[in-house]
Amino acid sequence: MAGKGEGPAIGIDLGTTYSCVGVWQHDRVEIIANDQGNRTTPSYVAFTDSERLIGDAAKNQVAMNPMNTVFDAKRLIGRRVNDTTVQSDIKLWPFKITPGPGDKPMITVQYKGEDKQFSAEEISSMVLIKMREIAEAYLGNSVKNAVVTVPAYFNDSQRQATKDAGVIA
Repeated sequence: MAGKGEGPAIGIDLGTTYSCVGVWQHDRVEIIANDQGNRTTPSYVAFTDSERLIGDAAKNQVAMNPMNTVFDAKRLIGRRVNDTTVQSDIKLWPFKITPGPGDKPMITVQYKGEDKQFSAEEISSMVLIKMREIAEAYLGNSVKNAVVTVPAYFNDSQRQATKDAGVIA
């Protein structure tokens, strides 16, 4: 629970394709709508020559910018490039995955005219930041505490990587 003066804690369901955020208010959980009026937000991050887009804005431009629009980052979190699941997924994604230090999957995109590499944790943290911003807009104050869902089937590496994404956010 949040300490005195820290404001409410939020709950974030960080999903593979969509994420949502809720808060305990008026003796029940309120799932918060985003700026588009939707209670779920696409877990998409897009990079353009001028900006970074997250959520609906990112998903809405995927057809025009597929190589620089990242989705399904949760499928990479806590895994290695040589993992058979990762190898299968790479064939389905328009964005580029390269091995980083320790065979960690790195997502390569073009952002503001330069090649940039991001880990799955960094992409997930961008989605988490968006979810926190949605909650803050609804609550009218800053949020310092959050609980983030982790699937029961995640291994320790995937759980730790999700925690790392939360720390980055």
